[in-house]
Amino acid sequence: MTFGEKLQSLRKAKGMSQEQLATQINVSRQSISKWEVGESNPDLDKIVQVSNIFDVTTDYLLKDEQESSIGKNTLQGNKNGVTAQILLISSVAFLAIGLFCAFGGWYSEKSAEGIFGGMIIQVIGIVGYFIGKIYSQSKIPFAINFTNLAIVLFMPISIASSLLCKQAISPYPTDNYTIMIFIVIYIIALTFSYILLKKQERK
Repeated sequence: MTFGEKLQSLRKAKGMSQEQLATQINVSRQSISKWEVGESNPDLDKIVQVSNIFDVTTDYLLKDEQESSIGKNTLQGNKNGVTAQILLISSVAFLAIGLFCAFGGWYSEKSAEGIFGGMIIQVIGIVGYFIGKIYSQSKIPFAINFTNLAIVLFMPISIASSLLCKQAISPYPTDNYTIMIFIVIYIIALTFSYILLKKQERK
């Protein structure tokens, strides 16, 4: 018998519904249903709770052909989680490096090539972020999302501010009036980004 078959058998023997079991171990009824049909596997702490509720050992619940599958899934999940963390942290680094490269390129050469070089590095960071998002087993931390947005928005808003003030396009504002316009737009953009990210985090 698989874990799901044992869980279903134990639950029915105790006259317990999926809803009642779900309430006791603080998961949704759909999660119980998926466990029983083998569509997903519970975390180890949930398996311990199940063993306590039905007064059976965790060995009994896991010791079958499903055991190796659960172990492999857990190992694969851990590897994916580490990969995701590396990619997400690297995305912040690449975005920041790209921004500073654009600053340096513009400061020394005053040419569009310097800006484009920094943008290419930032594109690598953005790609790394989305790959990390695919591998991530949990929600991406708010700090990483907000930091990435703050960095990504800097150059486009600076360029937009320069155009509004009829100044030469640059990755950072170059005169007092442009700086004022930039600060206003940047703060508004960051505020909206903060609100949207907080709403997504609550879902």
